[in-house]
Amino acid sequence: MNTLNRYIILGTAGHIDHGKSSLVKALTGIDPDRLKEEKERGMTIDLGFAYIKYSNDLTIGIVDVPGHERLISNMLAGAGGIDRWWRSTRS
Repeated sequence: MNTLNRYIILGTAGHIDHGKSSLVKALTGIDPDRLKEEKERGMTIDLGFAYIKYSNDLTIGIVDVPGHERLISNMLAGAGGIDRWWRSTRS
């Protein structure tokens, strides 16, 4: 039996209104948009966090970063510890 836990930090990145936070909530059941202002504006303002725990000792932590260009400093603050990215694209 493997007694080592494995951890991956995944980040979401992309422009506003591409459904990044909705995807995180659908996958984890955790709403990364926790601030009242985020709910009122309908957009991510600060870093959001969630996780998925798998039975094989794998835990994926998710950092949901803001997608608006005016919040680039918050976006970059969350990028430092991310191992993998999911980048939204829209045609």
